[in-house]
Amino acid sequence: MISKVLLVASLVAASSVASPVYGPLSYGPALSYGYAAKAIQPLHTVAAAPVLHAPAVVAAAPILKHVEAYDPNPHYSFSYGVSDPHTGDSKHAEETLANGVVHGSYSLTEPDGTIRKVTYTADKIHGFNAVVEKSGHAVHAAPVLKKVVAAAPLVHAALPYYHH
Repeated sequence: MISKVLLVASLVAASSVASPVYGPLSYGPALSYGYAAKAIQPLHTVAAAPVLHAPAVVAAAPILKHVEAYDPNPHYSFSYGVSDPHTGDSKHAEETLANGVVHGSYSLTEPDGTIRKVTYTADKIHGFNAVVEKSGHAVHAAPVLKKVVAAAPLVHAALPYYHH
C-alpha cells in the first residue's frame, strides 16, 4: 500500500515540477523583464542670488543700401527667325515694348503649306488683341496608292481518315 501512495505522490511531484506555468493563469506573459527604478526623491530648490547688470547698449551699424535705378517706362525689342529647308520648319517672330504697350507678330508655315501670321498688341487698358491672317493655298499630299497583291491560295492535302 505504501508503494501505491509513494507512486501517486511522485507522479504529483513530477507533474508539478514539469509545469511551465509557475503562477496563476493570466493574460500576461509568464516571464517579464524589468529593472528596479530609483525611489523618487523630493526636489530641494534654493533661490539664486540676484545678478546685478547694466542694460546692454545697442548701437546699430549704419545700413549701406544700394538703390538701383528704376525705369518706370522700360523698353525692349527682340526678334528671331528659323528657316530649315531640310525639315520644312519656317517661323519668324518679333516683339517690342514701348510706353507700356507691347507690339509684336509671329508667322509660321503650317503642315498644309499655308502661312499663318499673327499680329498682336497688349497693354493694361485694352488687354491682349490679336489679328490672325492665313495666306497661300492648302496643299494636301496625294494619298499613296499601295499595290495590293492577293496571296496565293494554300492547298492542304486531306488528312488520312481511319475508321475503326
